Amino acid sequence: MTIQQLKYITALDEHRNFVKAAEECMVTQPGLTIQLKNLEEEIGVKIFDRTKVPLKPTKAGKEIISRAKKILREVEGIREFVIYEKNQLEGECTIGVISTLSPYLVPQFIKKMKEVAPKMHFTIKELPTGLLINNALTGDIDIALMATPTGANGLKEYPVFYEPFVAYLHEAHKMRGAEYYELQPQDKPQLLLLEHEYCYNAQLLDICGLTQGADKHDGFTYDISSIETLKNLVKADLGFAILPLLSVINEKENPMYKEFKDPKPVREISLVVAETFSRKLLLQKISETIYACLPESMKQDFKYKKIQWNDSPYFIESVKGFL
Repeated sequence: MTIQQLKYITALDEHRNFVKAAEECMVTQPGLTIQLKNLEEEIGVKIFDRTKVPLKPTKAGKEIISRAKKILREVEGIREFVIYEKNQLEGECTIGVISTLSPYLVPQFIKKMKEVAPKMHFTIKELPTGLLINNALTGDIDIALMATPTGANGLKEYPVFYEPFVAYLHEAHKMRGAEYYELQPQDKPQLLLLEHEYCYNAQLLDICGLTQGADKHDGFTYDISSIETLKNLVKADLGFAILPLLSVINEKENPMYKEFKDPKPVREISLVVAETFSRKLLLQKISETIYACLPESMKQDFKYKKIQWNDSPYFIESVKGFL
């Protein structure tokens, strides 16, 4: 017994005519007749007396049709409930955010999102890329805000914005006074990476045309987990850095950071969810709110080159056995 068969018998009861019932159900008359026959054989009861003109339900058929109508009302109620739930800005939502973005965007996002969805409760988790992918697939987080494309099966990606990378230079750097930064050979071995941020590191290595980072800088090994620490290392002339623009957006007068020439290297930032995620209105509102938090300079058109990471040999080797 199927929902569709129940729809067929209620349509037949309403019209008492196979042709009209078939038209309402958008099925051929033979198709409807076969489905009715199959249902009657399955339950062992005749639902309609075909010898009557117009068609007439049997005594048992009347009870079956009455119950079928109740079931169909319940089904429609479930459908309406699901639609309602998908369009509600209420309840719980866990958002995972890459650590190279979280400190510079999440505070503004939380403030604005409280105005957009005051009945929502958000849990924000700062996680590395590998965990964001795994947790989005397992349902441990509802939404991941991260660099894409991931190339992961079972996930859907909704791009929100492109964030340019910028160079961060120490005081004595020869390009400190230039309008734009051009990659210098001497900067490559001084490139500073972040511990466990394999996606981010893969993008920096791609920009510099490197396959791996330096193990040591002037006799020291750095396990850096914070962009702010990385900035201070550059200020102390202990390395060279490439940073996401939002991490220095409040340092416009600081000569330490320089934009690249067009096409600027950028990372694509997207909302990433499991394929089964259904709260599309919530996803839309989050995307709009994030975009509203961006500085105007990032909303303007500019020439860019999107930097990939998921196919980087460095990334693949680094997360082997983890993803």
